[in-house]
Amino acid sequence: MRLPATLVLLALAGGAHATDDSDSGRRWLAGDHHVHSEWSVKWDESSSPPEPIRGGDSPYSRSRNARQALAHGLAWMVHTDHGGPGHSAVTRDFAWPALQQARRDVPSLIQFHGMEFDVPAGEHATLIIAPGPEEHTQLERIERDYNRREPLDPTTRDSSGLMLDALHFMQNLPSQPLMFVNHPARTATGIGAWGKVEPDELRAWQDAAPQVLVGMEGAPGHQANARHRGGYTHAAAPTFGGFDQMTAQVGGVWDTLLAEGRRFWITATSDSHLHQRDGGAEFDPGEYSKTYVWARKEADDILDGLRHGRLFAVTGDLVDALELRVRAADASGGAAEMGGTLALPAGQAMVVELRVRQPSRPNFNDQQPTLDHVEVIVGTAGDDGEPRMQTKHFGADDWRREGQWLSLSWELPAPEHGGFVRVRGTSTDEKTPLADMPGEDPWQDLWFYSNPVFVEVAR
Repeated sequence: MRLPATLVLLALAGGAHATDDSDSGRRWLAGDHHVHSEWSVKWDESSSPPEPIRGGDSPYSRSRNARQALAHGLAWMVHTDHGGPGHSAVTRDFAWPALQQARRDVPSLIQFHGMEFDVPAGEHATLIIAPGPEEHTQLERIERDYNRREPLDPTTRDSSGLMLDALHFMQNLPSQPLMFVNHPARTATGIGAWGKVEPDELRAWQDAAPQVLVGMEGAPGHQANARHRGGYTHAAAPTFGGFDQMTAQVGGVWDTLLAEGRRFWITATSDSHLHQRDGGAEFDPGEYSKTYVWARKEADDILDGLRHGRLFAVTGDLVDALELRVRAADASGGAAEMGGTLALPAGQAMVVELRVRQPSRPNFNDQQPTLDHVEVIVGTAGDDGEPRMQTKHFGADDWRREGQWLSLSWELPAPEHGGFVRVRGTSTDEKTPLADMPGEDPWQDLWFYSNPVFVEVAR
């Protein structure tokens, strides 16, 4: 799709996200929704049923993980241990009390009860439970009744129907949990050669529970894995700039879902098990990957931001604030920000406005990365089901610098049939992220990705 466009420099003052009454008290809060502890157990198969081996998959206590998260700049975190045969009892008797202790030990960090859910007929997903009087029993019940690895023979639950049943159950709870699909293309064997997670499954899962299944890891954890970044072991299906191919490919799976109008968001996580200094392949929570949510420092509002797309993903602390706004060019049609929707008359021009802030302090590799360029990405549905994409790159000569803030805008015709706008940026000179190779330094390959603003044609 070829559309004329005019670059316009923005001269915006101040550093606050555009607010209305509902935004009062909100700010960018960094977090991580995929962190393992000593209650991600291994199993002693010599007994029947198998006995859990504490610390089998991670040696760290939940309190230790919370302290590390706080030390690396996080405001919130989700504890997400693996399941297994009878693991719901481990969750009830050990992980839950450990969470209560971690909340006492690190009270300034908002900590969510959750798990890495073993998806029936899939792989893994983060399950986040809303805090409240039912959070303990709610997670235990979901794990006991629906987690694929809960029975001795997990094949008895390897059913797509059971996953839909689980999602229907969660959708109908008074306090709905959240779910993000983890490392969606990790089992792929090539570009578009899907493994345990297929695009049609993402659609079916979200259709079953649109307020629960709201997105996926755009940047998976295991970023310190020197051989296979992200733990993506198939050479023909690597990550790209640390991001999963479903997210990194313009016009790929994520863009197709967005062009269909799906409110489907991406995140970045550590998937922390064992830190690289201890011989593992991960960074600590917040050390390398962060998911920023525009929210008040309250558990309910953080969940609301995750549920409604007020979030962006970043690695290496390349940026720590991002404002993406789309408005009518004549200033008469309102405006919308990440997760929101702007309605414009057919044929109306729109303006994409972007501001990002680069941190004043070095990252946790003792470097202060520089933003090389930003890519603005506009998509719309095509008649053949494939999205039609338009992109434009902006470098240092194109943006205005105001202290730590960089700002730019782009005026162009709104998509004729509606669509979306998202942005990404990098510390590299790669116009499109390259496939990650064994041995590369992830600290030299930093990216941020916004979530989208949707544009609809007002009739």
